[in-house]
Amino acid sequence: MKYGVHTTVTAFVACLFAGAANAEIKTRWIDYKQGETPLQGYLAYDDSLTGKRPGVLMLHRRDGMSDLTLENTQMYARQGYVVFAPDIFGKDIRPKTVPEMQAQTAIYTKDRPLMRARTQAGFDVLRSNPMVDTSKLALVGYCFGGEVAVEFAETGAPIVGSVTIHGSFRGYPPEAAKNINGRVLILHGADDPVAPISEVVTLIDQLRGATVSWELNLYSGTEHGFSKPKNAAEEHANEESKFATARFFKQVFGL
Repeated sequence: MKYGVHTTVTAFVACLFAGAANAEIKTRWIDYKQGETPLQGYLAYDDSLTGKRPGVLMLHRRDGMSDLTLENTQMYARQGYVVFAPDIFGKDIRPKTVPEMQAQTAIYTKDRPLMRARTQAGFDVLRSNPMVDTSKLALVGYCFGGEVAVEFAETGAPIVGSVTIHGSFRGYPPEAAKNINGRVLILHGADDPVAPISEVVTLIDQLRGATVSWELNLYSGTEHGFSKPKNAAEEHANEESKFATARFFKQVFGL
C-alpha cells in the first residue's frame, strides 16, 4: 500500500506539472534598493505565456541568493507564475559557510523592522511587474525565508497565501497573526532540532486565535533544511513539499 500511494502521488505530481517541459523560462537579475542599500533579486517567468498571471515572492534560505534559490525560482515559474526572489542580505553578500550564514540571518532576526523593509522592497518589485496580476500574490519561503514569510504576512501584505518550508518561528507578537491575509501552509520536518514542533504549535495557536486558515504537513524522519535532502526520508519530504506547494498555489490562485 505504501508504494501504491507513492506511485499515485508521483503520477499526480506529473499531471500537476504538465506542460513544464514546454515552458520558455526567462530569467534576469534585477538591481533595486531598500533605502540606500543596493540589492539584487532574481526574476523568472514563462515567456511562452501571455497576459497577466499570479506573482510569487520566493524568499531565500539562509544561504541567500544561492544556486538552489535560483533553481526554486525557476521551478515556480514553470508552474506559470511570475516569480521574484528578493535579496534580503544585500547585493554581493553571498554567505558560503554556516557561520557566515548565521551571522547574516542574526542581523534580521534581531531587527524585525529591517527584515520587513527588505521584504517589502522585493514585494514592490514583484507587484510592479506589468505581467503580474496584483490580485493574486503569494509568498513561499525556505528555512530563514520561512521565518521571513510569516513576518511579512503579519504586516497585512495583500496576499492570498503563504507557504513556509522548514522555517523557524520565533519572535512573533501573538496579536500580529490577525493581520495575515489569505491561507497559510506549513511544511515541516517532524524531527527538526532547529525549529522543534513546539515552535510550530505556538504559531498554529496564534493562527487559530486569529481565525486564519492554515494547514500543516509534518514529515517523519525529517530534520531541518530538507530541501537539501540528507537521506531517503528527506528526499521524500522534499518531493512531497513541492507537490503540496504546487497544489496550494493552484487553490489560492483559483486556477
